[in-house]
Amino acid sequence: MSRQRETEVEREKSIAFLQSLIRINSVNPKGNELEVAKKIAAYAEEGGLQTEIKALTKERANILVRLEGKDSSRAPLVFSGHLDTVPIGDTPWKYDPFSGEISDGKIYGRGSCDMKGGVAAIIEAMIRLKQANEKPKADIIFAGTAGEEVDCLGARELMKDKSIHHAGAIVIAEPSNGRVFSAHKGALWLEIVVYGKTAHGSMPEQGVNAIVHMNNVLNKLMEYRFPYEKEHALLGKPSLNISTITGGVKTNVVPDQCTVTLDIRSIPEIKHETIVDNIQAILDEIHADNEDFHAVLTVKNDLPALGNEENQPFIKSALELNAALNKIHPTEAGANYYTDGSVFGSFLNIPIIIYGPGDERLAHQPNEYVDMEQYMKSITYYEELAKNY
Repeated sequence: MSRQRETEVEREKSIAFLQSLIRINSVNPKGNELEVAKKIAAYAEEGGLQTEIKALTKERANILVRLEGKDSSRAPLVFSGHLDTVPIGDTPWKYDPFSGEISDGKIYGRGSCDMKGGVAAIIEAMIRLKQANEKPKADIIFAGTAGEEVDCLGARELMKDKSIHHAGAIVIAEPSNGRVFSAHKGALWLEIVVYGKTAHGSMPEQGVNAIVHMNNVLNKLMEYRFPYEKEHALLGKPSLNISTITGGVKTNVVPDQCTVTLDIRSIPEIKHETIVDNIQAILDEIHADNEDFHAVLTVKNDLPALGNEENQPFIKSALELNAALNKIHPTEAGANYYTDGSVFGSFLNIPIIIYGPGDERLAHQPNEYVDMEQYMKSITYYEELAKNY
């Protein structure tokens, strides 16, 4: 078989593998990552790799895939990707979101971009290294995680069982449009519930209007200034979004409860504990001025921003490789979204980067797709990165 023909076969096989992952509905909730893990395990084992499925519940699991290196005592290079996806949404899709339909050089489907494209590319790269008998210097491990789209359940479990604590560096295959991200914002989701006292709508003076009190909270939040005012070089400024508000039961009833949720995106210089303390201080200040005001603040999601130490050799190498392969300038960049790197970075003091096929702006959108050429290029990138590690 000619090398050109062999490449065509590899390409078709790689595309078919990604399609097979897209066709598994792993929408979270409820996840169903076990089925994705099984598909990966079967394919990886056929390619000569070692696998271990780590069950979390009846339908949920992490998976580890290993390519043995020349020296198992060296800290391994870990590639990581989550196996769940967000829901398909209410907007009709052009193609079945679980079809893996190919059209105009694109593979469509939920998770094609975020991030089954990256997951499939990693496994393909590891198999190609194995079959070419190109043993890397250290072990290469793929850590597939459950639950990233909701609570990073799988990443937390990996940190708990110390499966990848010996890693020397981590590459997360989230969509980055072919760029290397070395930082991303953190996510702090807060819920504020203001309690009042119900009364008949015709006698509002007999009650305490929770919505009116919440209006006072919202005005204070709009004036809030973060404790660090400088822009991060890669991430810019932190942000606070008032995301949802609910309150009241009927038009003729004074509302005794109003709930607001906040989505705060942070930068590495800001500790989430400080923000929570600041918001609580706002609520305490309002209460001090009005004894009828009662509010409860709850943290719903707490994922710190990802940053790396300056002048990391691994990051420099990753940037230079991308520049060489894709003919671009080796410039560091950052992402507004969060990843499992928030969890990994809290436990491991190692370089963590993000590189994956797909335009991150397509993530969570209807008609999500990954460009086939970008998918194939990412396989090559992961191969070369593993060889150079």
